[in-house]
Amino acid sequence: MTLYFDMFQNLSDKLSGVLKTLGGKSKLSEDNISDALTEVRKALLSADVHFKVAREFVDEVKSACLGQEVLKSVEPGQQVVKIINDELVRLLGEGNSALHTDRPLRVLMVGLHGAGKTTTSAKLAKHLVKDGRTPMLVACDVYRPAAIDQLEFLAKQENFSCYLDRESKDVSAIARAGWEKSKSNGSDLVIFDTAGRLQIDDNLVDELDRLKKEIDPHEILLVADAALGQEAVNVAKTFHERLGLSGIILTKIDGDARGGAALSMKKVTGAPIKFMGTGEKIDEFEAFHPDRLASRILGMGDVVSLVEKAQEHFDEEESARMAEKMLKAEFDFEDFLTQMRQMKKLGSMGSIAQMLPGMGNVQVGDKEEAALGRHEAIILSMTKQERRFPRIIGGSRRKRIADGAGVQIRDVNLLIKQFSQMQKMMRKMKGGKMKQLMNAFGGGGGGGLPDLDGMDPKQLAKLAKQFK
Repeated sequence: MTLYFDMFQNLSDKLSGVLKTLGGKSKLSEDNISDALTEVRKALLSADVHFKVAREFVDEVKSACLGQEVLKSVEPGQQVVKIINDELVRLLGEGNSALHTDRPLRVLMVGLHGAGKTTTSAKLAKHLVKDGRTPMLVACDVYRPAAIDQLEFLAKQENFSCYLDRESKDVSAIARAGWEKSKSNGSDLVIFDTAGRLQIDDNLVDELDRLKKEIDPHEILLVADAALGQEAVNVAKTFHERLGLSGIILTKIDGDARGGAALSMKKVTGAPIKFMGTGEKIDEFEAFHPDRLASRILGMGDVVSLVEKAQEHFDEEESARMAEKMLKAEFDFEDFLTQMRQMKKLGSMGSIAQMLPGMGNVQVGDKEEAALGRHEAIILSMTKQERRFPRIIGGSRRKRIADGAGVQIRDVNLLIKQFSQMQKMMRKMKGGKMKQLMNAFGGGGGGGLPDLDGMDPKQLAKLAKQFK
């Protein structure tokens, strides 16, 4: 799953630069924050945040900042980061934004043409399968035959039930029939994919209003294209006034959108953002967490989401075996290859870096990704014995490996050198210190992952210092 938010990178960079200007001051006052907040407002506007939302946001931050004494252990910039973070969380949608727990659950998907409703309907179904749901998709877009075909294809691909009627043009009747069908096949989640328009018109909203009365949905979710910017806010407002939205799903956030829609919709409509589509693949979809996104915008990372992804994709027994081998300093190239392949499941190096505190501005580009690809090719060119016992890899073997991987001998030499240094470190820490380190991070040979969200940063710093 994609873990990065390119659309917030520019905003994050600008806010980070603004906050640095406040360093070194002993007190937050109107004089020393006025200029900074002017820049914050400009950064929000350049990110396509609605101008009223940007103005109100800055006013709230200014009110919270003025007159606050800066703690001796905290620099003014850090205090402002805390205040801005709290305001961002409120702006993005503080509180619970979970779906209703009703079984069966009826969900009505609405939005403009091209926002990705059909794909998002399947994504939502797949996401909720993890909660034990049995979904059925109902094709209510009678104007675009391709939409019916697409929904049917996605349903078959994921083994979901799907109800469609290519002959009828009566959307309410189709929805009612789909709802009745779901009762007989045991579905406890029914998602109604509806038609869209290039722009909102009375016919579209009237049809959706009739559909709402017919099926009485528990959730009415607006699928909104993040790239629409301020226009997306106007779309959300209109749909909410006519239908009473229960939530919003942002799509295409992996594109070149500037993030303004996400920062404006909740404020303008009052409807919470509940999910985000983070890519084109059906599993590139995740729940929306205001606090985590605020942290990422301010460059503080999102370790909690990273750990959740690791728990989802990493094999627990394999992780336990790896931990044991590290404790015994027996980690070899076979293990290294396995770990590299597991890490790939989390996304690119750049996407992972975005999740780590202080790494938001670190650029991990094609060069670094290519290096990982070379490492994998080199290891695959080794024999099984060479992977297990790297010390036997002499000059002739290195040339053969380089030729097989399509790289230079110096690339093979560099990888072996780096791996040798890592093995030496493991041997030095073998036993006591290594076990202490593994236990501290939730390993201990049990394959568990730590609760990094609740770990004290001072403890982490102290622990890291012990192993320098």
